[in-house]
Amino acid sequence: MTAQQWTLALVVASFALYIGIAIRSRASTTKEFYVAGTGVSPLANGMATAADWMSAASFLGMAGLISFMGYDGSVYLMGWTGGYVLLALLLAPYLRKFGAFTVPDFVGDRYYSQTARIVAVVCAIFISFTYVAGQMRGVGIVFGRFLEVDIDVGVYIGMAVVFFYAVLGGMKGITYTQVAQYCVLIFAYLVPAIFLSIMVTGNPIPQLGLGGVDLASGTPLLERLNGLNTELGFTEYTSGTKSMLDVFFITTALMVGTAGLPHVIIRFYTVPRVRDARVSVGWALVFIALLYTTAPAIAVFARTNLINSISETPYSEVPEWFTTWEDTGLLRFEDLNGDGRIQFVGPNSPMENELTVDNDIIVLANPEIAELPNWVIGLVAAGGLAAALSTAAGLLLVVSSAVSHDLLKRSLMPEISERGELLAARLAAAAAVLFAGYLGTHPPGYVAQVVAFAFGLAASSFFPIIILGIFSRRTTREGAILGMISGIALTGAYIVWFTLMHPELSNTDNWWFGISPQGIGTVGMLLNFAVTMTVSRFTPEPPEHVQRMVDSIRVPRSVA
Repeated sequence: MTAQQWTLALVVASFALYIGIAIRSRASTTKEFYVAGTGVSPLANGMATAADWMSAASFLGMAGLISFMGYDGSVYLMGWTGGYVLLALLLAPYLRKFGAFTVPDFVGDRYYSQTARIVAVVCAIFISFTYVAGQMRGVGIVFGRFLEVDIDVGVYIGMAVVFFYAVLGGMKGITYTQVAQYCVLIFAYLVPAIFLSIMVTGNPIPQLGLGGVDLASGTPLLERLNGLNTELGFTEYTSGTKSMLDVFFITTALMVGTAGLPHVIIRFYTVPRVRDARVSVGWALVFIALLYTTAPAIAVFARTNLINSISETPYSEVPEWFTTWEDTGLLRFEDLNGDGRIQFVGPNSPMENELTVDNDIIVLANPEIAELPNWVIGLVAAGGLAAALSTAAGLLLVVSSAVSHDLLKRSLMPEISERGELLAARLAAAAAVLFAGYLGTHPPGYVAQVVAFAFGLAASSFFPIIILGIFSRRTTREGAILGMISGIALTGAYIVWFTLMHPELSNTDNWWFGISPQGIGTVGMLLNFAVTMTVSRFTPEPPEHVQRMVDSIRVPRSVA
């Protein structure tokens, strides 16, 4: 079977599995639609959380960024991993003990304000749509290459699948679908990594192969890659070029953004008890570590294979994978010097670079570059789709619940029936799928970049308000409202200015203190904290029942 046939077979089989689970797990009540009836086991929730968390940015984007950025790309690995520690220690158990359905639900009740709830709804929708744009782009890339359709058509196919199981099953259907998607994506990620590690270093464990010896040259793999990079005019792979300030701000934004992402937080409302929320986080860390410790190895194998495969190769002799990816527009060659050879060189080379490679294709193209079996190529495509669709479904549910539960039920239409609320949730999810599809066809950057923006928005809006809401009795509604607005406004404006309005100015010379748009969420977070705490000092204390509620969230109960 050809790679395309294998891809089609594996993708159709996996989609049939997801849809079958959605039908079997169809939500019949609002509690099942929002939080899966709070009956999910910690093990299943940990696996579902890992799938929810490991989006197209993790599966496709992170290894691609590390492959092309080298040491600088490690900020994404550190930030996204470290964020789960914050989530486990500071948020998950307390939010589960509070017992709300959504993050805006917590904000509205803790800050005794419908205005605060509505501001939180707007923030949740803004964050979720920014995040989902990256997922839908990932879906389009996979379909565009392996089914040989236009990337936009690939996005539309992904919309149809997500529409079915997110709208029908709600959180209950999504949870058990994500368990299956985790199994697919982790198998699809590890199998080619093991193949590549054996081929490049002779070691079947990719994490050990990363520090092993390159069989072709007999030198340590990273030392070999450093040599290849410098020969072609790139900086050493293991050397960083970003300022330490920008590295710190990006890492912090990703960490606290993780702890503030509404689609991740909502997962901890689905387990029966507070203790189960803690156990869920532990399982999620184990499942996430399998992929995150493998990503740097895949990045190094991919970079080495790419350079060896095409550098100085006559264009007339390029392998089939090269021309196939050219057809997608995600890989471009321009013969600037007319010699018919591909010059893939860096800024320190006397020649001009003639090859443009989209970061997001490196994981998908890697098995083809290494000439792995066709079934492995198809498996990677199915895994990439599982990663993108699992996160997209979780994000769309956040939008759905924000509109139906927080905006309608808790604010505008408190008299709405449960049946009416469930219908509104499904209609909101359907509308969200359509808008997500539009964003997927008009993304503002690479998958991992777009996702990093979403983390910055979450860091600047939700993280300070949730932390202060749990640990500070004195924080007031006025402070929370102004803090959320100021934090997300600064972060959003900075990202839009340098990414959408003036991308030509997006460089160290024009950024504030050299802080990139991916790291500005840290500044927004600090502003949010400062505004919230300052305003809270000069406004009346929260009501006594709210202060008692804050204390009760943190006080252990033997029955918890």
